[in-house]
Amino acid sequence: MDTNPTYSSLVAVGDSFTEGMSDLLPDGTYRGWADLLAARMAARTPGFRYANLAVRGKLIRQIVDEQVDVAAAMGADVITLVGGLNDTLRPKCDMVRVRALLEEAVEKLAPACRQLVLMRSPGRQGPVLERFRPRMEELFACVDELAARHGAIVVDLYGAPSLSDPRMWDVDRLHLTGEGHRRVAEAVWQALGYEPEDTEWHTPVPTTLPPGWVMRRAADLRFARQHLLPWIGRRLTGRSSGDGLPPKRPELLPYEDLA
Repeated sequence: MDTNPTYSSLVAVGDSFTEGMSDLLPDGTYRGWADLLAARMAARTPGFRYANLAVRGKLIRQIVDEQVDVAAAMGADVITLVGGLNDTLRPKCDMVRVRALLEEAVEKLAPACRQLVLMRSPGRQGPVLERFRPRMEELFACVDELAARHGAIVVDLYGAPSLSDPRMWDVDRLHLTGEGHRRVAEAVWQALGYEPEDTEWHTPVPTTLPPGWVMRRAADLRFARQHLLPWIGRRLTGRSSGDGLPPKRPELLPYEDLA
């Protein structure tokens, strides 16, 4: 493996996972794995440039329409693309359409960079994962096929035991904690050929005593009130958590100007 890659720029494309929810910083903004990865790459490469076009709640059609052409035009060394998972979580999901849109995105992005990175997204253990697992695995099979066809790297987060652990997920049960994002950044870092800083990022987290029944039910009620009901409300009204929000880092600029 090449442990001295010379990538000078990174563009991240996607939804809330790539925006960085729920890795919350003290100022109320989100950091996330892509920012962490960019910081590491910038430390190795003077003049390193970074853009993050991701916006929470985006479906694959919106990612293709709003982000893909912009990212392709930037001419970055590395582009990461993670999308389609929001589609699979919708009650009505046309997987044929999702696969076609993902293929369109890859066909535009792969020739526009030195290295395209795709991912098999992580999934939290629980009933939500079990309900939507067939769609997710269909999406990931498409990712694998497109990567093989276009020379992209696939980072398998779905197969990492550590990232299926509920303790790696925020109280909304949809987004990773800061530690989860750190592990994703490490996974992509290694996939790009850099020397590992954490060789055990994918291994299971040490076991702890589970919370008692009362604490679990209280957490369930809090989750339903604060996250599940608003999510259902947005689905019923056709709204998205990302409506009206701009990309977090819309221009490919030197990392030190963004940090």
